[in-house]
Amino acid sequence: MATVALTTLPSQARETRRLISTGGPFPYEKDGTVFRNRERLLPAEARGFYREYTVKTPGLKHRGARRIVCGGREPASPLNCYYTADHYASFQRIVE
Repeated sequence: MATVALTTLPSQARETRRLISTGGPFPYEKDGTVFRNRERLLPAEARGFYREYTVKTPGLKHRGARRIVCGGREPASPLNCYYTADHYASFQRIVE
């Protein structure tokens, strides 16, 4: 899987990652909900392992397509996080 440095992601993605590490508060109700990995693009894990978070897109009034999906037992201390700019069609593992 391709990787991307956190520092090269859009500022909104860096802010979302910061919110994840501090436990929120998150701007969208669906943030922090279980991501099921239906596309099977992320490593296979037990249901409930991954959680998704919205990355705001300037100029949009809805959630848009950008997300960060993190996996691990402790949501504020994930083992790995992944960025998608195309609503789960592809992912890049975030390197901090």
